Amino acid sequence: MSNFQSFIKPFFILWLLAACIGWQSTVMAQPAEQPVSSQAVQGEKVNINTASAQQLAAVLVGVGETKAQAIVAWREANGAFTAVEQLLEVKGIGQATLDKNNGRIEL
Repeated sequence: MSNFQSFIKPFFILWLLAACIGWQSTVMAQPAEQPVSSQAVQGEKVNINTASAQQLAAVLVGVGETKAQAIVAWREANGAFTAVEQLLEVKGIGQATLDKNNGRIEL
């Protein structure tokens, strides 16, 4: 091995090691991303008379932001829900949505 190669080789190894450690610390320092999910939060209940559109969308299965806003709009136009079945009067909410959310809805 030439003098130049024997001189450069340790520096190259140190540089490579430092690069690997730097990459690892960068990757390890980043917090794990929380997956964005349209799936409802399990085990939670929501009061359809007091919840915001964001809360409704987070808890109810098959109810996204648009349907949740429609629930809030219906409530503001017609007053408080007196029965869960009144959700069927909200555009986009059908019997299947009510069935999926059995036990998640409170008045």
